[in-house]
Amino acid sequence: MTRMFAASLFVFCVFAWGAIRFPHEMKNRRKNRVTVSHVDRRERIVLFISLAGLGLIPIAYTVSMAIRDGRGILSSADWGFSPTLAIFGLFVWIGALWLFYATHRQLKRNWSQTLELREGHTLVTDGVYTLVRHPMYTAFFLWGVAQAFMLQNWIAGLAGIVGFGTLYLTRVNREEAMMREAFGTQYDSYVERTKRIVPYLH
Repeated sequence: MTRMFAASLFVFCVFAWGAIRFPHEMKNRRKNRVTVSHVDRRERIVLFISLAGLGLIPIAYTVSMAIRDGRGILSSADWGFSPTLAIFGLFVWIGALWLFYATHRQLKRNWSQTLELREGHTLVTDGVYTLVRHPMYTAFFLWGVAQAFMLQNWIAGLAGIVGFGTLYLTRVNREEAMMREAFGTQYDSYVERTKRIVPYLH
């Protein structure tokens, strides 16, 4: 395992992530009308920050390495490459992809990319949702961890955790307030028996 190969595997996993999400997004746009939306300027800004950290920065880093024979635009921030850490990161990525797929499969018509509720929205509390209230956020954080271990660069590697962490901290309270307004005591009861993103901890 080399740094370039690990970075290439990382980008492949990013595209696999998109392959999971794209069909759900297209289907929801065609058949599932939005009835509640809290998408505002702040939401759009943090979505872009998350996209930059999880996608734009690490992909630019990897592409520039390929073009410049291993010396990417952020290579000065590389730390000593460890194949063992890169392989560990790949396994974390596989876990993130599985959880991301399971979450989409379970949400079905209830899925939305942002702060929206759709027509006929129901509260999903079974399957992976018995462990945490926001398993998709868990999957994104796992992506960030995998990114750090596979790229092993202080900027491109950690950009995912920083980027998505910014979105999470900005959005999660607003999302839960929206769900509480929609589902009332049913949601309160669900909150009492689950954690947000890490089972039994947080």
